Amino acid sequence: MLISTAIILAGGLGTRLRSVVNDLPKCMAPVNNRPFLDYVIDYLQKQGITHFIISVGYKADHIIQHIQSNYPQLKADFAIEDHPLGTGGAIHYACQCTNEINTIIVNGDTLFKVKLSELTQMHISHNAECTLSLKDMHDFERYGVVTQNENNQITGFKEKQYYKYGRINGGVYALNIPAFKQHPFPAAFSFEKDYLEAYHHKGLFWGYTSDEYFIDIGIPEDFTKAQNELK
Repeated sequence: MLISTAIILAGGLGTRLRSVVNDLPKCMAPVNNRPFLDYVIDYLQKQGITHFIISVGYKADHIIQHIQSNYPQLKADFAIEDHPLGTGGAIHYACQCTNEINTIIVNGDTLFKVKLSELTQMHISHNAECTLSLKDMHDFERYGVVTQNENNQITGFKEKQYYKYGRINGGVYALNIPAFKQHPFPAAFSFEKDYLEAYHHKGLFWGYTSDEYFIDIGIPEDFTKAQNELK
């Protein structure tokens, strides 16, 4: 069973990229003369995604026009935020655009080429509420660390600091929408803090570890790195 719907979080301002990118939404930062968002969409299409729900806020018209012009055949819905909802609020709002039980969630400024068929298989077989994609990393301080037990259930989240080794949250999720929506959330909230960290102790969150390609263009150094790696 393959999940065919994906929510792309594309509302980021890209404040930290201002030194190298003009005033654009972060996902529209140009990598080899293409918006980074294109690489995310192309990856998802190759992985079997056929319905795209794009969560937009800052300069939404810029993103919508690009998608309609460059992907005219794409089955795309746009969840437009009138005011910032945070990652959790954006996902919650975007879920209204589908009747599917499960959806994939990705960030528009991160490319993690997870095999979605394997992520989905883990998610469905464990009847999980949320399955996170995880990435092994060495010598880093930009990300927090996710801990698991021997059955791959999520047991905790550690704060950002220097780690010699750790498993990070790669930002690709399989989410059971009805289970997610049963929790009492405010309109604006953090998916990471107010959902993952707040509810992981219930034992319904799992972690799928992948060694596939990963890049997050949120800082100038990695944005420059992407120019070479995504040629």
